Amino acid sequence: MNCGQSTNDAYPTSFRLAFILMNKNLIGALTGLISAFRYKADEYQNDIKMGRTQIQDAVPMTFGQEFNAYAANLEEEILNLGRNIDLLHEINMGGTAIGTGLNAAPGFAKLCAANLSKLTGESFIAAHDLVEATPDTGAYVSYSGALKRLAVKLSKICSDLRLMASGPRCGLHEINLPAMAPGSSIMPGKVNPVIPEVVNQTCFKVIGNDTAVTFAAEAGQLELNVMEPVITQCIFESVTWLTNAINTLTEKCILGITVNKEHCKEMVKNSIGIVTALNPIIGYKASTKVAKEANETNRSVYDIVLEKGLMTKEELDAALDPVNMLQSHKLAPKK
Repeated sequence: MNCGQSTNDAYPTSFRLAFILMNKNLIGALTGLISAFRYKADEYQNDIKMGRTQIQDAVPMTFGQEFNAYAANLEEEILNLGRNIDLLHEINMGGTAIGTGLNAAPGFAKLCAANLSKLTGESFIAAHDLVEATPDTGAYVSYSGALKRLAVKLSKICSDLRLMASGPRCGLHEINLPAMAPGSSIMPGKVNPVIPEVVNQTCFKVIGNDTAVTFAAEAGQLELNVMEPVITQCIFESVTWLTNAINTLTEKCILGITVNKEHCKEMVKNSIGIVTALNPIIGYKASTKVAKEANETNRSVYDIVLEKGLMTKEELDAALDPVNMLQSHKLAPKK
């Protein structure tokens, strides 16, 4: 093992190979989660719900659009992980102690990269400047950052699921999550969203690990970064935990989601947010007055618009049909 090698080039090379192989499992788990969201999007593609901004009623959308958006959001992370894992294919084998190649045979670095590529099926290359590559931990920082980015997005999605499943009587109650832990120690019948919650907590740990990686990478001095052990431990943990969490979320939560269709239809029908569709017809100022009166009097937007003679019943039915608000279209202003 010591024939032309050092822990300073052998260890980092082995770590990089390990991360590349582990990343394949992570991508596999992520692909499964994306497929699960696409499946749910197809299952509920025409079922309407209220979209929200700043946790306030916005405009209608479908569950198909919601779940497809989650899938597309996570597909970006497959690409981002791929971009960053590519950086780990550059290795410093042959640099020995500090990158000068002392005690290594001429051509050792390139020969080692070529043989490692042949053995693993991965495209490893010898670093152009081995002195630079030996203390450099930039690829670790980038890959850890990609894991953090995935964790941030995944946690946001899980928080959305918890909000949509809140209730069942006094929350949004838009969806039902599979009951993994029905009941509580003091409240019978309460079903907690434990799977999204455990994924949230996993993501928090990954975000913390990335902070540790950042500090450890910065702490390298001169020709070697002796903080690589904590860098690699954090990345090993982040990849493992994320892979397990994503598989658990897919199998024990997403695939079992059901939608409360009629309840969601009623919320859209009674929402003040649908007044947004009237802006191009009666103007923003009039729409604002209608929304304010509907909110203060607990009456429907529909009744107030008709009462004020702002639109005919036929015009109003067409404009406030939730299906017409699910995509871009042109409405002619009222003459």
